[in-house]
Amino acid sequence: MSNIYKALSIAGTDPTGGAGIHADLKTFQEQRVYGMAVITSVVAQNTLGVKSFEEVSIENISEQIDCVFEDIIPDAVKTGMLASQSIIELIANKLKKNEVKLYVMDPVMVAKSGHHLLHEEAISSLKALLIPLATIITPNIPEAEVIIGKNIHTINDMRNAAKEIVEVYGAKAAVIKGGHMQGKAREILYHNGEIKEFSSARYNTVNTHGTGCTFSAVITAELAKNNSIEDSVKTGKEFISQAIQKTLNLGKGQGPTNHFAYNEKNKGY
Repeated sequence: MSNIYKALSIAGTDPTGGAGIHADLKTFQEQRVYGMAVITSVVAQNTLGVKSFEEVSIENISEQIDCVFEDIIPDAVKTGMLASQSIIELIANKLKKNEVKLYVMDPVMVAKSGHHLLHEEAISSLKALLIPLATIITPNIPEAEVIIGKNIHTINDMRNAAKEIVEVYGAKAAVIKGGHMQGKAREILYHNGEIKEFSSARYNTVNTHGTGCTFSAVITAELAKNNSIEDSVKTGKEFISQAIQKTLNLGKGQGPTNHFAYNEKNKGY
C-alpha cells in the first residue's frame, strides 16, 4: 500500500460488537483505514441494554494514548464514551499536546437502552474543553439538547442547534443526527457558515444499536483520508443508511447495524 491512513478511537467497549470501540474498529477496517483504540471504560452491555461499566484509570488511559502517539501517529482521532470529568480533562490535554488537527467528537451521553454513560458533572467540562477542539461534533438530538440547553422539535431547531454549537461553543463543524425525528432520516450539517442536509428513507427496524458510533467512525476514517468535512459526512450518511437497511437480525433486543453492507453494495465485497 502506497499510503496507509490511520485513525484512533478513544471510547468504551461493547462485548457484543455493535457499538463503541468494537464498532469503530470494524468501521475503520471497512473504510480501508488502519484502526487503533484507547479504552476509557469497560462496558458490560448487549443488544438488551447496559448492565454496568467501569472506568479505566486515568494513569492507564494516559499511557495508552502516549503509546499510540510515540509510535504510530493517527491521521484523525475520534472520541466516544468519556464518562467522567477527569477523563475529559485528560483527553483535552492530550489532544492539545499532540497537536491533533482532525478530531471527531461523538458526545456519547446515554445508551439506546436509556443508561447514562456520562456523569452529570462532566457535561460542563465536555462543553468547555472538548467542543472547541472538535473538527466536527456529531450529537443526536437529545445530546444536542443537553449541549445547548434547549428543546429540539423541528428541522429548523436542528439547524439552529448545529449553528449554535459551532458559533457559540466553538466546534469547526457540527452535524445533528435526526434519528429521533419522524419522517425521513435527516442529518443537518453546519460548516463554514452554511447548512447542508443529508436525508434518506427511514427504515422500520429496531436494529440500530451503535449507529452513532459507526456514523462518527466513518467520518473519522474519511477525514483521515484527507476528504472534506462535507464529503466525509455524506459518506457517513450513505454508510449508516446501508447498515440500517440491510439488517443482520442479531441479538434479542436492539440489534447491531450491518458494517458489511456499504462495501457490499458499492464495491462488491
